[in-house]
Amino acid sequence: MASLFRDGTALMVQYAHYHRDRRNIATHFVGIPMIVFAIGVLLNRPLWELGSGLYATPGMVLWLLSTAWYLTRGLGLVGLATSVVNLWLIWAAHLLMSAPTATWLAWGVGAFVLGWVFQFVGHHWEGRKPAFADDLVGLLVGPAFVVGEALFAAGLCKPMAATIEREAGPLRSGPTAVT
Repeated sequence: MASLFRDGTALMVQYAHYHRDRRNIATHFVGIPMIVFAIGVLLNRPLWELGSGLYATPGMVLWLLSTAWYLTRGLGLVGLATSVVNLWLIWAAHLLMSAPTATWLAWGVGAFVLGWVFQFVGHHWEGRKPAFADDLVGLLVGPAFVVGEALFAAGLCKPMAATIEREAGPLRSGPTAVT
């Protein structure tokens, strides 16, 4: 639990140690958004009426709590962008809110399972277990890591990218095992 409140860059470096293979990172660009979407689907029920036409769901509450976490870890643009991406995924999940229960459940469970299949295939290629196996905070860091990688590829957040590469090592391609 202590790592939950560590500096965001330190958490990103810790997570990056498990993610240096480009193929693994590519699977995370698919798997992590699918999992966040699935969680949004599964947590968009029940619907709590707040009055004046406003409502909330467990998914909205989880988004709000995770946003507070991302914005207080010192992640800057990475934290803000992650919160926006997660909001978009939670909003997309809410499109299934009024679907029949079987459809709602199929989308939620299906996206969740398929997202994890992508994750585990990537980690098979990486030759490393997922980061959350050693520290559950990796489940929160994962979305920020994927958003961070996209920002780094766009030439943004260069100091954080440099710190990650210096401390976790360079990205690699191919089946060479991480040591």
